[in-house]
Amino acid sequence: MNIVSKDVTYAVEITGNGEPLVLLHGFTGNRDTWNFLIPLLHDRYTMIMVDIIGHGMSASPADHRRYGMERVAEDIKYILDELHFPKAHILGYSMGGRLGLGFSCLYPEYVDTLILESASPGLLTEEEREIRRQNDRKLAERILEKGMEAFVDQWENIPLFESQKQLSAKTRSAIREQRMANVPAGLYNSLLGMGTGSQASYWEDLKNLDFPVLLVTGELDPKFCEIADSMKKKLKQAEWKIINDAGHAIHVEDGEKFGKIISEFLKRNRRRN
Repeated sequence: MNIVSKDVTYAVEITGNGEPLVLLHGFTGNRDTWNFLIPLLHDRYTMIMVDIIGHGMSASPADHRRYGMERVAEDIKYILDELHFPKAHILGYSMGGRLGLGFSCLYPEYVDTLILESASPGLLTEEEREIRRQNDRKLAERILEKGMEAFVDQWENIPLFESQKQLSAKTRSAIREQRMANVPAGLYNSLLGMGTGSQASYWEDLKNLDFPVLLVTGELDPKFCEIADSMKKKLKQAEWKIINDAGHAIHVEDGEKFGKIISEFLKRNRRRN
């Protein structure tokens, strides 16, 4: 189904029954990222799988400011309001994790639990953010100058995804196909508007989150393990799971284990009323 928040049309897939669970994919992904969880969760949860702005079948506005974290978090709130869900569990991977965390900090009253896979609260200093913004702009410009195929060639070979080279050819092909299906202008503006350098830092907000949080990182992704370690120390109710022999995209590299951890966490933290 399509849901229009202000001027942006979002493609949203809803399946299952029970407590609502919002699923937010990573950069270059789409809502199909989460299809593998449907058989596991749809009997107990209403799964709300969103194509984030600039991705999949959702709109790709021309103004990168429309992709700003606070504005997109407001869109997620609007989607929940339209579906008449006053609260939901939130699951986000990488970029989607940053969005899920931003949403949780801005609208904590909407959140039952928060699950973050390989996600960050942003960069601490303005100097770090400015460097990242410059790097994101260079990467974004490459999309428009060189085209999607050249960009995806570069993106799938960054060190963050090194461990994915051990995946089967079929799985790697499916990931590439998903990335190639995106609109160049959408990815360009997503990098400029929602990149790590463009968002506010939510580090100081972590201490205010008063609901269960699950952090999931891969053993082969030391950067995000370090981030998760720092986050756990600031959160009131946090669990942290490190998945052996997995890198940044745990849901791709070990979907069975990822699904089991997610399912068990949600089961332990189901509503009591």
